Amino acid sequence: MQISEEKSETKSVKEMSMDGDEPPSQYVVTGSSFGSKDSSTFIPIPIIDVSLLSSQTQLHKLRSALSSVGCFQAIGHGMSGSYLDKIREVAKQFFALPEEEKQKYGRAVNESEGYGNDRIVSDKQVLDWSYRLTLRVFPEAKRRLSLWPKNPTHFSETLEEFSTKVKSMMDYLVRCMARSLNLEEGSFIDQFGEEPLMLTRFNFYPRCSRPDLVLGVKPHTDRSGITVLLQDKEVEGLQVLIDDKWVSVPTIPDALVVNLGDQMQIMSNGIFKSIMHRVVTNTEKLRMSVAMFNEPEAENEIGPLEGLIDETRPRLYRNVKNYGDINYRCFQEGKIALETVKIAQNSDQK
Repeated sequence: MQISEEKSETKSVKEMSMDGDEPPSQYVVTGSSFGSKDSSTFIPIPIIDVSLLSSQTQLHKLRSALSSVGCFQAIGHGMSGSYLDKIREVAKQFFALPEEEKQKYGRAVNESEGYGNDRIVSDKQVLDWSYRLTLRVFPEAKRRLSLWPKNPTHFSETLEEFSTKVKSMMDYLVRCMARSLNLEEGSFIDQFGEEPLMLTRFNFYPRCSRPDLVLGVKPHTDRSGITVLLQDKEVEGLQVLIDDKWVSVPTIPDALVVNLGDQMQIMSNGIFKSIMHRVVTNTEKLRMSVAMFNEPEAENEIGPLEGLIDETRPRLYRNVKNYGDINYRCFQEGKIALETVKIAQNSDQK
């Protein structure tokens, strides 16, 4: 059945935000199976200096962070605060353009790349209070340059430089993750293949009159192997689920938030965690962020590394291809994608 992308909207999110309208029912989160409403206690998010990961102490800290909460704030990554501000400014300039200018890069129905709101895949879907510009940056040959904004004029140049820097950091971190588990440093990265997919998503979250009812992004885990996020410099909004509590990730202007996705949890046989997270809305300030997702080639078969399977830790997941498609549909239907590829206990499936 073809599902309408309109969902009976009479106003855009931007118009409703400006007018202070009560959000329509399709944006209202009526309940959640993930976590309590908010954290009442402060749980610190680990901070790791990427430049120090040659030391065993920092490698142990990395392993501890990724096996407990699945995310950390990365400092010492070689990108200055003024450089990161430049990336934020480009994103703000794009989202400040007139709507008709942004629509030149509009997302087509049933496609993920381009500018727009949620892609509709279920008539039961709750919509996110946000706009996004999603672009493939690697492999370079698969870029859809017609969707890369020409305004601001330096957008493409800035995105290409930033994505190259972040990819280099991601590859280094993935190698460090393997070393932290006493594996050959190429063990994980080999499963990504020769041409791993890297997407950039510019996120814009307008003000919302009912932040108690509406989310910028619904609770989900990422489909990626590894995700790097440049947060808004001033406005918090990202929350992660730790010990069944929603914990706000503080804004550290010069830090990049690193979190693992489902494919790394599969490859690590469950040692590393793909963390559940969401984005909340607020009534006072709009917010923006830039996320980079790196995942294995779709046709590459991934699975738990043999070196992480033994009698005390049996194989937890089956080998899979095209995991991104599995994750996306489960996300929109409110299912947990990892559960669908998990091997049942006492199963003899290999």
